[in-house]
Amino acid sequence: MAAPNKKRLAAALEFNPDKSSAPVLTAFGEGVIAERIIETANLSKVPVVEDKNITEVLKTVTIGDEIPEELYEVVAQVLVFISNVDNKSS
Repeated sequence: MAAPNKKRLAAALEFNPDKSSAPVLTAFGEGVIAERIIETANLSKVPVVEDKNITEVLKTVTIGDEIPEELYEVVAQVLVFISNVDNKSS
């Protein structure tokens, strides 16, 4: 028997230290919506990082809310990674 086909998940985060103390969930979707979030990020040259564990937790967050405290460290690591990529491409 084949394994069930899991839908792809995607989330978008925004961090503006002038507006909030933690990153805010700006979009979340499954399947086609997830693909559109990823496509929009790619077209806008926004880095995409894949992490199933993070997206599973973000599934429980309401769009417009700050991420939960248990994700602070891992999201900070992602932001550092993105910053390093941005600096190398400059």
